[in-house]
Amino acid sequence: MKINKLSLLFLLLTFSMTGFAQSSGFYDFKVKTLEGNEFDFASLKGKKVMIVNTASKCGFTPQYKDLEEVYVKYHDNLVIIGFPANNFASQEPGTAAEIRKFCTENYGITFPLMEKISVKGNDMAPIYKWLTSKEKNGVMDSEVKWNFQKYLIDENGKLVDVIYSKDKPTSDKVIAWISSK
Repeated sequence: MKINKLSLLFLLLTFSMTGFAQSSGFYDFKVKTLEGNEFDFASLKGKKVMIVNTASKCGFTPQYKDLEEVYVKYHDNLVIIGFPANNFASQEPGTAAEIRKFCTENYGITFPLMEKISVKGNDMAPIYKWLTSKEKNGVMDSEVKWNFQKYLIDENGKLVDVIYSKDKPTSDKVIAWISSK
């Protein structure tokens, strides 16, 4: 089979444009902290990351204590990022200042908290579009079912697993993942 130069050029352009069309990777995201500062996910390279949607008036809210415990114990190789969200039964109605005060006074939270976002629906934040879409993350589709759902990202920015709300961040499964090399 003989390929002419024009066909070869077309094939090369098609393959190179396909690479540009791919969706963003985990480290390409930039979000705002609860205080309004930029947080660049590229700063997380080489660390495991747990992303969790949080709420202060939920039956799972005591998981803040567990999240902080895990963050303090494993902070050398794990970053926990909390995204307050008001998507489920209006359980996070607070302003940024109210959320910060609640988390600090009740749970002593030191892990990064980002600005309040939407984790489902038409106004879903881009990071959650990536977390929940196999087309974007390359691993799996999922849906955020409730507050305190946890997404595990490995040291290379690859989505590894989803841990649902009823499973605490101190579960054997999560600790085994954090401790694995």
